[in-house]
Amino acid sequence: MTEVVYKKVLVAEDSSVIQNLLKKILLFENCKITSAKNGEAVLDKFESEDYDLVIMDINLPLLDGLSATKQIRSGKTKKANIPIIGISGNAKNLPVSEFFEAGMNEYMQKPLDYDKLIELVKKYTDKH
Repeated sequence: MTEVVYKKVLVAEDSSVIQNLLKKILLFENCKITSAKNGEAVLDKFESEDYDLVIMDINLPLLDGLSATKQIRSGKTKKANIPIIGISGNAKNLPVSEFFEAGMNEYMQKPLDYDKLIELVKKYTDKH
């Protein structure tokens, strides 16, 4: 019998509706989801847990997703090279280059294309 290997995903999203939707979708991809409602909580969770991937909303309270990503990439956290998928519903005023300059690996506009999201989760979490 094959042992199921779970992927640990941190979802940084202040909307509980989107959090719950992502949990349900990613459950089928053997993901264990931890949620954070703001950027400060993301950094706190990084100190106590190891993750395989972060799905980061850009517009988080207290510390936005770009700033949280920059802090992760600065090496002040345990896993500075973790894959980060940025998501946003109203980041049209920002050039996409800002997401990548902050250190995000991918960026998706809301409403999310869930097939594409699953493809990206697999891309960054499947162990080869």
